[in-house]
Amino acid sequence: QVQLVESGGGLVQAGGSLRLSCAASGRTFSLYNMGWFRQAPGKEREFVAGITGAATSTYYATSVRGRFTISRDNARNTVTLQMNSLKPEDTAAYYCAAANLHYGNSPIKEHYDYWGQGTQVTVSS
Repeated sequence: QVQLVESGGGLVQAGGSLRLSCAASGRTFSLYNMGWFRQAPGKEREFVAGITGAATSTYYATSVRGRFTISRDNARNTVTLQMNSLKPEDTAAYYCAAANLHYGNSPIKEHYDYWGQGTQVTVSS
């Protein structure tokens, strides 16, 4: 079992930045690939960014590439999403998730076994 707790959401103006963090507890953190997903009201939950267990590879949705950066600290059991140049369309609840290493850097939410409770990001225009 892995428990995930997100923090860092809030309200920001367009063009601003936010830094989301996800703290993990339970089994060995480095045994999991980690991902960030988001879900806006009335929409499907979508992949945002992913990072492999050893942080050797990252992967981004086209909509955030160049603006968002995912990183992890396996010594502190944390994964972070730095979000810059935020747009109103980035408004959503953001979730971190953990997936078994054999899936690689997967954008498929069904590959992720553990989820946090989410943190709200609201970007005003």
